[in-house]
Amino acid sequence: MLTWCALLFGLGLLAFVDSIFNMGEIFRRVNSVFFLLISLGLLVRTTTKMKAKKTEKYESRIIRLEHQVRTLLNGEKKLAEF
Repeated sequence: MLTWCALLFGLGLLAFVDSIFNMGEIFRRVNSVFFLLISLGLLVRTTTKMKAKKTEKYESRIIRLEHQVRTLLNGEKKLAEF
């Protein structure tokens, strides 16, 4: 994620220098395509991370609930023996 942000910052810096010194039209077109592709990649990466976080949250909740069920079953067995 940091790499994507650094790359976008670098391209933004190059676009700023390009606008100040008027280096040419080709660089502006190429730069806009790079911005488009990198921002699309950043968007996809962010959404996949959000989905992964959601599934990790569900997995940890399932593990916690399984532990609680085991604890309750053990307590129930102890009460039955008592």
